[in-house]
Amino acid sequence: MADLLSSILSSMEKPPTVGDQETRRKAREQAARLKKMQEEDKKQKAEFRKRMERLISDFIQSSTQKKKKFDPMNKLERSILHDVVEVAGLTSFSFGEDDESRYVMIFKKEFAPSDEELEAYRRGEEWDPQKAEEKRRIKELAQKEEEEAETRGPPKETCPSTNYKEKYSHLIGTVAAKEGAQTLQANKAYGCVPTTNKRDTRSIEEAMNEIRAKKKLKLSDEGTSGSSGL
Repeated sequence: MADLLSSILSSMEKPPTVGDQETRRKAREQAARLKKMQEEDKKQKAEFRKRMERLISDFIQSSTQKKKKFDPMNKLERSILHDVVEVAGLTSFSFGEDDESRYVMIFKKEFAPSDEELEAYRRGEEWDPQKAEEKRRIKELAQKEEEEAETRGPPKETCPSTNYKEKYSHLIGTVAAKEGAQTLQANKAYGCVPTTNKRDTRSIEEAMNEIRAKKKLKLSDEGTSGSSGL
Protein backbone atom coordinates (compact mmCIF):
# COMPACT_ATOMS: atom_id res chain seq x y z
CA MET A 1 0.00 0.00 0.00
CA ALA A 2 2.80 2.34 0.85
CA ASP A 3 4.52 1.52 -2.37
CA LEU A 4 1.35 2.26 -4.32
CA LEU A 5 0.88 5.63 -2.62
CA SER A 6 4.49 6.52 -3.24
CA SER A 7 4.10 5.66 -6.93
CA ILE A 8 1.01 7.85 -7.27
CA LEU A 9 2.66 10.82 -5.59
CA SER A 10 5.75 10.58 -7.78
CA SER A 11 3.68 10.55 -10.94
CA MET A 12 1.84 13.74 -9.99
CA GLU A 13 3.15 17.06 -11.53
CA LYS A 14 5.23 19.05 -9.19
CA PRO A 15 4.04 22.58 -8.43
CA PRO A 16 5.79 25.12 -10.66
CA THR A 17 8.70 27.00 -9.24
CA VAL A 18 9.15 30.78 -9.40
CA GLY A 19 11.50 30.44 -12.39
CA ASP A 20 9.07 28.38 -14.37
CA GLN A 21 6.28 30.88 -13.81
CA GLU A 22 8.45 33.76 -15.13
CA THR A 23 9.35 31.76 -18.22
CA ARG A 24 5.74 31.00 -18.98
CA ARG A 25 4.78 34.63 -18.49
CA LYS A 26 7.42 35.78 -20.97
CA ALA A 27 6.31 33.15 -23.43
CA ARG A 28 2.71 34.32 -23.20
CA GLU A 29 3.76 37.95 -23.72
CA GLN A 30 5.91 37.04 -26.70
CA ALA A 31 3.07 35.09 -28.23
CA ALA A 32 0.75 38.04 -27.73
CA ARG A 33 3.23 40.45 -29.38
CA LEU A 34 3.73 38.08 -32.29
CA LYS A 35 -0.02 37.78 -32.78
CA LYS A 36 -0.39 41.55 -32.66
CA MET A 37 2.41 41.99 -35.22
CA GLN A 38 0.83 39.45 -37.51
CA GLU A 39 -2.51 41.17 -37.26
CA GLU A 40 -0.86 44.55 -37.94
CA ASP A 41 1.06 43.12 -40.89
CA LYS A 42 -2.12 41.58 -42.25
CA LYS A 43 -3.91 44.90 -41.85
CA GLN A 44 -1.11 46.79 -43.67
CA LYS A 45 -1.17 44.27 -46.52
CA ALA A 46 -4.93 44.63 -46.84
CA GLU A 47 -4.68 48.43 -46.87
CA PHE A 48 -1.85 48.33 -49.44
CA ARG A 49 -3.85 45.99 -51.64
CA LYS A 50 -6.91 48.27 -51.46
CA ARG A 51 -4.74 51.26 -52.41
CA MET A 52 -3.30 49.39 -55.39
CA GLU A 53 -6.77 48.30 -56.46
CA ARG A 54 -7.93 51.93 -56.48
CA LEU A 55 -4.90 52.98 -58.55
CA ILE A 56 -5.43 50.14 -61.00
CA SER A 57 -9.11 51.00 -61.32
CA ASP A 58 -8.28 54.64 -62.11
CA PHE A 59 -5.71 53.48 -64.62
CA ILE A 60 -8.20 51.23 -66.41
CA GLN A 61 -10.81 53.99 -66.60
CA SER A 62 -8.31 56.52 -67.99
CA SER A 63 -8.58 56.98 -71.76
CA THR A 64 -5.14 58.57 -72.09
CA GLN A 65 -2.93 56.33 -69.97
CA LYS A 66 -1.41 53.37 -71.76
CA LYS A 67 1.16 52.47 -69.11
CA LYS A 68 1.96 53.41 -65.54
CA LYS A 69 5.22 53.34 -63.60
CA PHE A 70 5.15 52.82 -59.82
CA ASP A 71 7.70 53.89 -57.25
CA PRO A 72 10.23 51.30 -56.03
CA MET A 73 8.68 48.66 -53.73
CA ASN A 74 9.87 45.75 -51.65
CA LYS A 75 9.39 42.19 -52.80
CA LEU A 76 6.13 41.63 -50.89
CA GLU A 77 4.53 44.82 -52.20
CA ARG A 78 5.55 44.00 -55.77
CA SER A 79 4.02 40.56 -55.34
CA ILE A 80 0.72 42.07 -54.18
CA LEU A 81 0.70 44.56 -57.05
CA HIS A 82 1.41 41.86 -59.65
CA ASP A 83 -1.50 39.85 -58.24
CA VAL A 84 -3.88 42.83 -58.42
CA VAL A 85 -2.77 43.55 -62.02
CA GLU A 86 -3.32 39.94 -63.06
CA VAL A 87 -6.81 39.91 -61.56
CA ALA A 88 -7.58 43.16 -63.43
CA GLY A 89 -6.51 41.63 -66.76
CA LEU A 90 -3.48 43.87 -67.29
CA THR A 91 0.21 43.22 -67.95
CA SER A 92 2.99 44.05 -65.48
CA PHE A 93 6.79 43.84 -65.39
CA SER A 94 9.43 44.53 -62.73
CA PHE A 95 12.60 46.47 -63.59
CA GLY A 96 15.66 47.50 -61.62
CA GLU A 97 19.08 46.17 -60.71
CA ASP A 98 18.71 45.63 -56.95
CA ASP A 99 15.78 45.02 -54.61
CA GLU A 100 15.76 48.58 -53.26
CA SER A 101 15.47 50.25 -56.66
CA ARG A 102 13.23 47.64 -58.30
CA TYR A 103 9.88 49.00 -59.51
CA VAL A 104 6.77 47.80 -61.37
CA MET A 105 5.35 49.03 -64.67
CA ILE A 106 1.85 48.09 -65.79
CA PHE A 107 0.42 48.13 -69.33
CA LYS A 108 -2.99 47.77 -70.85
CA LYS A 109 -3.32 44.61 -72.90
CA GLU A 110 -3.82 46.46 -76.17
CA PHE A 111 -0.64 48.47 -75.53
CA ALA A 112 1.60 45.63 -74.40
CA PRO A 113 5.31 46.57 -74.79
CA SER A 114 7.48 45.19 -77.55
CA ASP A 115 10.72 43.31 -76.93
CA GLU A 116 12.71 46.42 -77.86
CA GLU A 117 10.76 48.52 -75.36
CA LEU A 118 11.30 45.98 -72.58
CA GLU A 119 15.02 45.88 -73.35
CA ALA A 120 15.19 49.67 -73.06
CA TYR A 121 13.56 49.57 -69.61
CA ARG A 122 15.90 46.79 -68.51
CA ARG A 123 18.85 48.97 -69.51
CA GLY A 124 17.38 51.83 -67.47
CA GLU A 125 16.58 53.92 -70.55
CA GLU A 126 13.46 55.86 -71.47
CA TRP A 127 11.47 54.48 -74.39
CA ASP A 128 11.22 56.79 -77.43
CA PRO A 129 8.90 55.34 -80.12
CA GLN A 130 10.15 57.74 -82.84
CA LYS A 131 13.81 56.86 -82.31
CA ALA A 132 12.91 53.19 -82.15
CA GLU A 133 11.04 53.43 -85.46
CA GLU A 134 14.00 55.20 -87.08
CA LYS A 135 16.39 52.52 -85.85
CA ARG A 136 14.04 49.82 -87.13
CA ARG A 137 13.91 51.37 -90.62
CA ILE A 138 17.69 51.73 -90.78
CA LYS A 139 18.09 48.12 -89.68
CA GLU A 140 15.60 46.89 -92.29
CA LEU A 141 17.30 48.94 -95.03
CA ALA A 142 20.73 47.59 -94.10
CA GLN A 143 19.39 44.04 -94.06
CA LYS A 144 17.72 44.54 -97.45
CA GLU A 145 20.92 45.89 -98.99
CA GLU A 146 22.87 42.97 -97.57
CA GLU A 147 20.40 40.47 -99.01
CA GLU A 148 20.53 42.16 -102.42
CA ALA A 149 24.33 42.11 -102.35
CA GLU A 150 24.31 38.39 -101.59
CA THR A 151 21.84 37.80 -104.43
CA ARG A 152 23.93 39.75 -106.95
CA GLY A 153 27.15 38.09 -105.94
CA PRO A 154 30.62 39.62 -106.43
CA PRO A 155 30.89 42.36 -109.11
CA LYS A 156 31.98 41.08 -112.51
CA GLU A 157 34.32 42.90 -114.90
CA THR A 158 32.50 43.92 -118.07
CA CYS A 159 34.29 42.88 -121.25
CA PRO A 160 32.99 44.28 -124.58
CA SER A 161 32.28 41.72 -127.28
CA THR A 162 34.19 43.78 -129.88
CA ASN A 163 37.22 46.02 -129.79
CA TYR A 164 36.02 49.53 -130.53
CA LYS A 165 39.53 50.57 -131.69
CA GLU A 166 39.51 47.96 -134.41
CA LYS A 167 35.89 48.69 -135.34
CA TYR A 168 36.48 52.43 -135.76
CA SER A 169 40.12 52.37 -136.88
CA HIS A 170 39.15 54.08 -140.15
CA LEU A 171 37.96 57.06 -138.09
CA ILE A 172 40.33 57.27 -135.13
CA GLY A 173 43.34 55.57 -136.63
CA THR A 174 45.50 52.92 -135.05
CA VAL A 175 47.83 55.25 -133.16
CA ALA A 176 46.91 56.52 -129.74
CA ALA A 177 46.03 60.21 -129.53
CA LYS A 178 48.90 60.99 -127.18
CA GLU A 179 51.40 59.24 -129.40
CA GLY A 180 49.95 60.93 -132.47
CA ALA A 181 50.25 64.32 -130.82
CA GLN A 182 53.88 63.71 -130.05
CA THR A 183 54.73 62.73 -133.66
CA LEU A 184 52.53 65.29 -135.41
CA GLN A 185 54.42 67.37 -137.98
CA ALA A 186 53.29 70.29 -140.09
CA ASN A 187 52.45 69.51 -143.68
CA LYS A 188 53.61 72.31 -145.94
CA ALA A 189 51.28 71.17 -148.69
CA TYR A 190 48.34 72.39 -146.61
CA GLY A 191 49.81 75.81 -145.89
CA CYS A 192 51.61 74.95 -142.66
CA VAL A 193 54.67 77.10 -143.18
CA PRO A 194 57.19 78.32 -140.63
CA THR A 195 56.58 81.69 -139.01
CA THR A 196 59.85 83.00 -140.39
CA ASN A 197 58.51 82.48 -143.90
CA LYS A 198 55.41 84.53 -143.13
CA ARG A 199 57.33 87.56 -141.86
CA ASP A 200 57.42 90.51 -144.30
CA THR A 201 60.94 92.00 -144.33
CA ARG A 202 60.10 94.85 -146.70
CA SER A 203 59.89 98.44 -145.54
CA ILE A 204 56.57 100.31 -145.66
CA GLU A 205 57.80 102.53 -148.46
CA GLU A 206 58.82 99.54 -150.61
CA ALA A 207 55.50 97.88 -150.02
CA MET A 208 53.56 101.00 -150.99
CA ASN A 209 55.57 101.43 -154.19
CA GLU A 210 54.87 97.82 -155.10
CA ILE A 211 51.14 98.27 -154.50
CA ARG A 212 51.06 101.45 -156.64
CA ALA A 213 52.91 99.67 -159.45
CA LYS A 214 50.45 96.80 -159.43
CA LYS A 215 47.50 99.16 -159.46
CA LYS A 216 48.99 101.16 -162.35
CA LEU A 217 49.60 97.99 -164.27
CA LYS A 218 46.05 96.86 -163.65
CA LEU A 219 44.61 100.14 -164.91
CA SER A 220 46.76 99.96 -167.99
CA ASP A 221 45.55 96.46 -168.79
CA GLU A 222 41.93 97.51 -168.35
CA GLY A 223 42.41 100.47 -170.70
CA THR A 224 43.93 98.31 -173.36
CA SER A 225 41.09 95.80 -173.11
CA GLY A 226 38.50 98.55 -173.47
CA SER A 227 40.07 100.01 -176.57
CA SER A 228 40.18 96.70 -178.40
CA GLY A 229 36.53 96.12 -177.63
CA LEU A 230 35.45 99.40 -179.10
